[in-house]
Order: sequence, then structure tokens, then C-alpha cells
Amino acid sequence: MSELRFVRMGFGADMVEYQEAWDEQRRVHAARFADEIPDTCLLLEHPPVYTAGRRTADDERPLDGTPVVDVDRGGKITWHGPGQLIGYPIMKLPRPVDVVAHVRRLEEALIRTCAEFGLETSRVEGRSGVWILGDPMETRPSLGGLTLALDPRMHDDEFDPRMNGPEYAPSNAGQRREDRKIAAIGIRVAKGVTMHGFSLNVNPDNTWYDRIIPCGIRDAGVTSLASELSRDLTIADVLPVAERHLAEVLENADLKPREVAPL
Repeated sequence: MSELRFVRMGFGADMVEYQEAWDEQRRVHAARFADEIPDTCLLLEHPPVYTAGRRTADDERPLDGTPVVDVDRGGKITWHGPGQLIGYPIMKLPRPVDVVAHVRRLEEALIRTCAEFGLETSRVEGRSGVWILGDPMETRPSLGGLTLALDPRMHDDEFDPRMNGPEYAPSNAGQRREDRKIAAIGIRVAKGVTMHGFSLNVNPDNTWYDRIIPCGIRDAGVTSLASELSRDLTIADVLPVAERHLAEVLENADLKPREVAPL
């Protein structure tokens, strides 16, 4: 596979508004489809914004009417903002496109990035992204004085954790020793070229997630590198490490079209 070009769009005081980055994605996507440029990964930081993928349900959006940008990627609702490294790899894949394989490669690069900082992460079957696995159910602390056997999230489809106190907040999943996501992935493939990508939580204010149902998941939460490692980390610390692992994984991938069973 050809060399992956990285474009650092803006961080910190130069962070990039979501609409501006989305417009740039479309421009780069068109150029990549036309073979005018090589595979390109846009790297940046956004001001606070909620974005909703195509499968987002109405009851997963902010209850207070906070604006949400509806986008054309897969997945559900999430938050982007300061302290989060955003990557939009725009790459041409062989057809028929193997979307799952592309997601797995992004996960692998982020797993390696976290490992370099001393944090073991994993995948969770049926849930995309990169995760910190929680403790066994029987050893986790109880919620609000209830045993986990009576956890309403497990038994009540209409239970909304946002209306039942901080003990259920996604940002407190680490205190509950539950599974918690450190990197989210949501992509779109158009004309054989990928768009959108990943967000890696480096040191954001994770309470932003408490206003939504992140990725539509009610029984897990979110975390960050800084929180899990209990030390200060910045985007500047993580950026070159993430670039290196993305290049290693994506440039050396043995791309193959998805196998299609004969009719």
C-alpha cells in the first residue's frame, strides 16, 4: 500500500470547526477518488460539538435541546471537543469494500498508541472502538446502594441514566469499574473511498458525554488516557505516536476486497 500522507489541520487555539473539517473531508475525498492525491489522514481538534450518525435514536440526543450536527457516517451520537485527537483517514479501498477490516485496522493503530503510553486496551465484541475492560460484574461497586443484579439499566428499556444521578453518568464509568470507551470510530465509504474516522480521548472534559447516550450504549461509559494513567497528557504528546502507529498499520495493510459469496 502507498504511503499515508498526514495533514495537521489545527489544534489548541487553532482547533477546527466541525463544518470546516467536514467540508475539507469532502474536498479531499473527491481528490482521492480522482487519484489526484495519495491516501490522506486529516488530524485535528474540534471545539465542543455533538455529532449524530445515521442510526442515532431521538432519545439518545441531549434532553435540553443542545444542537446536534447530523452527519453521514455510521454509528450513533458522540461528542467531539478539546483534549480529543480526531483523525479522518481518507483512503481508497479495493471493491467490494471490507468496512469491518478498515475499522479493525483503525482500532489496532489506536490500541498500539495507548500501549506505548503504558495503557492496555481492548476490543469489545459487537461494539466498535477501543475500550478499557471493566472488572468482573461480581466485584464491581454497587450503584446507589443497589446490587448489580438490580441495576435498572439491565432490566428497564426506558431507564434513562441522565435523569438518575451522577452514579450512572458515562463519565463516572471508571469509578464504577465498568467497560469504558477511550476511542470511538465511525466511518462512511463512498465510491470506494473512506471518510470520517476516529476520536481518541487524550485529556478532555468527559462530563460533556453525560448529556447524551454516547454511541447509544447505556451500560458502559467513557474515559481518557490522562484519566486512566492518572497523569497529565496532551494532544502534543500523543499526536506523533498516533501518527507513527497509523502509518505502520495502514501503510502495511494487506488490502483485499471483501469476499462475496456466489449466488
